[in-house]
Amino acid sequence: MNIDQALNTFLEESRELLQQMEDALMYLETAEQDEDTVNAMFRAAHTIKGSAGLFGLDSVVSFTHVVENILDQVRSGEILITPDLVAVLLPCSDHIGILINESMDNNNTPSDELIAEGEQLLAKLRTFSKPITDNTDKNNEGETLTLSTQTTVSVEMNGNDLSVATDTWHISLRFGEDVLRNGMDPASFLRYLGKLGEITHVTTLFDKMPDAESMDPESCYLGFEIDFKSEATKKEIEDVFEFVREDCWLRILAPNSRVFDYIQLICDLPEGEEKLGQILIQSGALTQRELEDGLARQTAQASGKPEPSLIGKILVDQGMVQQPVVDAAVAQQQNLRERKPQDSRLIRVQANKLDTLINLVGELVIAGASANLLAQRAGDGALLEATSTMSRLVEEIRDGALQLRMVQIGETFHRFQRVVRDVSKELGKDIDIIISGAETELDKTVVEKISDPLMHLVRNSMDHGIEAADLRVAQGKPSKGHLRLNAYHDSGSIVIEVADDGGGLNKEKIRQKALEREIITSTQNLSDKEIFNLIFEPGFSTSDQVSNLSGRGVGMDVVRRNIEALRGSVDLDSVEGKGTTVRIRLPLTLAIIDGFLVGVSNNAYVVPLDMVLECVELTPEQQQSSRATNYINLRGEVLPFIRLRDLFGVDGAAPRRESIVVMQYAGQQAGLMVDSLMGEFQTVIKPMGKLFTHLKGIAGSTILGSGDVALILDVPSLVQRAVNAETRASSLNNPALVTTGK
Repeated sequence: MNIDQALNTFLEESRELLQQMEDALMYLETAEQDEDTVNAMFRAAHTIKGSAGLFGLDSVVSFTHVVENILDQVRSGEILITPDLVAVLLPCSDHIGILINESMDNNNTPSDELIAEGEQLLAKLRTFSKPITDNTDKNNEGETLTLSTQTTVSVEMNGNDLSVATDTWHISLRFGEDVLRNGMDPASFLRYLGKLGEITHVTTLFDKMPDAESMDPESCYLGFEIDFKSEATKKEIEDVFEFVREDCWLRILAPNSRVFDYIQLICDLPEGEEKLGQILIQSGALTQRELEDGLARQTAQASGKPEPSLIGKILVDQGMVQQPVVDAAVAQQQNLRERKPQDSRLIRVQANKLDTLINLVGELVIAGASANLLAQRAGDGALLEATSTMSRLVEEIRDGALQLRMVQIGETFHRFQRVVRDVSKELGKDIDIIISGAETELDKTVVEKISDPLMHLVRNSMDHGIEAADLRVAQGKPSKGHLRLNAYHDSGSIVIEVADDGGGLNKEKIRQKALEREIITSTQNLSDKEIFNLIFEPGFSTSDQVSNLSGRGVGMDVVRRNIEALRGSVDLDSVEGKGTTVRIRLPLTLAIIDGFLVGVSNNAYVVPLDMVLECVELTPEQQQSSRATNYINLRGEVLPFIRLRDLFGVDGAAPRRESIVVMQYAGQQAGLMVDSLMGEFQTVIKPMGKLFTHLKGIAGSTILGSGDVALILDVPSLVQRAVNAETRASSLNNPALVTTGK
């Protein structure tokens, strides 16, 4: 077995289990104690402890063991889930994750500081623990089990009501008449049984004893009811009677404490066997011989009946196993059947393997474009048809490969529930988080890189955006503030919104701060959106106080820089007294896109196809009039545009006919004036490198089928540049337009 691969699997599964624990704790903090949720939380801790033990992570095992004991008492009803207990268990869950990471990195030698931190958490946790009582006392108090059981198990057998003491096994034994003839001494089996434990009580049964006249001295007529205290398993007890198993009737009933263990073992069984009998055998509640006897009885009862009796009912009726244990096995059987179709559709794949696949598909796209270009030059119809088919298949492979790396953003959103809970308590505010659009998918690489900017926006909204409860009530708002995370697709991009119903932004205060820091001048006329976006400037802050969360003017500029590094954009809308919405736009993928190829002189450029609305060929009159302005009349609407020739300083005269590519981004439209339209093109995005990061209007590069390099245009920045130029030009002619932001 590859130990490194096994460790990585353990790490991933532990993270998922810890996330389940966190979700369960946060649910139980505000909801009624739910038995299924508590059991799921206990199983998560139990699984982590067991798996950590396999890899020798002793520090993880010892810490998790204490947490597991507390959860066990919660499960048994001795401890109730309270907000105070949740406030301790949540850091314990975090600490387990930290212990796992550090133990794996440092060969299971966590630092002294981490050990001390863990001891402090355990000290707090132990204050909630209840003293352990013996099983008899616990059962008298009505211990809460996973499945309800009785303190005394009763089974009707041959007219006898047999009771099982809570702390002992109960063995019903009936020897066959031929035992003595076969050379077996019944008393010897009882003596051997005593070696496995303590026989606390024996009742000898004489119900089969005949009259003295008809008694055969070589026949055995005795039976025994035995109370037996032992730590042996059911199989070990059954093996005592192995040599007389064919000549006796044997039923072994477990004590109630062992019934509880069986139920837990069944719940903790790994995925695998779905048959009821095998589940009972794996838990130790049933032996193989008992199962065979039950199946034989089922077969005998099935003769002449349309439907055979259920094996579980037969096992209970024959006293081979208790009803609660069978109920737990049936529930486990149902869970396995429900999970199996889902699990069969899932497979874990390492992220670097997906990245390698995407890179290979990208090279395949480039090679396909090259083959298609050669076929066109050759003018061979059959070859053109073959390359066309190949291009179609490559496109399907590309879409399928990219889909493998698409993940739902809901998992990222879900993590902020804990953040909102902790930060709201730290701030002394009552804040609720509302999540929508969690099923929206985007590239895994984008998801990983957007977490930090989202974290800053969420914390900033809670600290500066949402007011304290008393202030909200005074303003006529609900005392509880609301923070909303939303995601949706729009024009080939994903839009992520972070919105709050707080106090909003003070436009005049932002403008005054910008003037003080000389970010703007007093003569500049700015729209509302431009004023609001000043908060993304480096070092800008309107906060009068510095807190642990924000207020230092560090962060919002980093947010914008990180988002722009993903070829995205960020802006915000705000209404004073009503709230603020920060809107992030990101590409769905950073690898391969459908592009539209345009040409200026001998240079080629790519525009993301999802952002192209239409292409317009200019008439001679439009071309003549557009030379003096940066906008045209497009069906009665003003369309600002940018000349790519002027933007990139391309040499040479413009052709007689030019075209405009109409683009749309974030609800705004702008045009690109180009020399030629070259059609759709599968575009493999290649990064430009650090030397070219300062270039504006360029999002990356790609390789054409001819081997030439084409630049991928940054549509968001180009659209904004064209709109701003048109706005400034309009403001010079009509200053009143500035107040509307047009």
